[in-house]
Amino acid sequence: MCVSDLPAQTHVTPHWTLRQQPVRLVNGSPVLFRVTPPARLESLSGKFLDHDVFFWFDTKTRAWYAIAGASVETHPGKYTLVLQGKTSNGKELSFEKAIAVGSAKYKSISVTVAKQFTEPSAEQLHEIDEDKALKQQAFAHVNPEREWSGNFLPPVTAPISDVFGTARVFNGQTQSVHQGLDFGVPSGTPVDALNKGVVLLARPLFFEGNCVFLDHGQGLLTIYMHLSKIEVKEGDPVKRGQEVGLSGGTGRATGPHLHVAVRWQGVYLDPAVLLRLNLP
Repeated sequence: MCVSDLPAQTHVTPHWTLRQQPVRLVNGSPVLFRVTPPARLESLSGKFLDHDVFFWFDTKTRAWYAIAGASVETHPGKYTLVLQGKTSNGKELSFEKAIAVGSAKYKSISVTVAKQFTEPSAEQLHEIDEDKALKQQAFAHVNPEREWSGNFLPPVTAPISDVFGTARVFNGQTQSVHQGLDFGVPSGTPVDALNKGVVLLARPLFFEGNCVFLDHGQGLLTIYMHLSKIEVKEGDPVKRGQEVGLSGGTGRATGPHLHVAVRWQGVYLDPAVLLRLNLP
């Protein structure tokens, strides 16, 4: 089934058509915008929730597409998507549309982990700070080119053991919100790349354990955590479905499993929704 055949919410003006997947956008969810402008454009860019939105043109559907998203912290309401296009003769076209963001329902769970992960020593705090600086440096890199193509695929064939958005109460203290998707797999299970990209980071970190960050371009990253083994190097190009490591229980983990996170323009989004999008 092609993208144009999918049911989607549609906003129509006399000159612009905007469609979106999913139909109902909630906080923490990615969204695919499909735009048909009133004239042939050489370029199209956008702004949504104070983030840059990178569009690309699909020759089969003759429409422009972009992946964007709303963070978990986004309050329910309507937010303006602003589009700026330019024709081959230099004429500029603009379009604005209010996009509704609803409220998702996220649960809370209690987890017991080693004390070092909730009450780290001075030496461990230093390691955590070093990791934080390393991650911030990696996250600051934005490749404007789109590396991925087609649908994002699950990294393993396994049941989901924990969903995105869960409030984590570690050892009786609320420490964080679960910013990814957990798959219940035994240690040593091959982990595949969700899509084509470039390895941005591949090394052990305090909380994440052995992890791999893949850059898919246009501010979109996927992150694979708690690996028992890393199979790629930083700077390596990877194909969709290529093995990037083996699952494990390294870092802050209660046992062997795979944690996968999706990060767009500095915002963590629900990987389960990304995996359901039908992409050109």
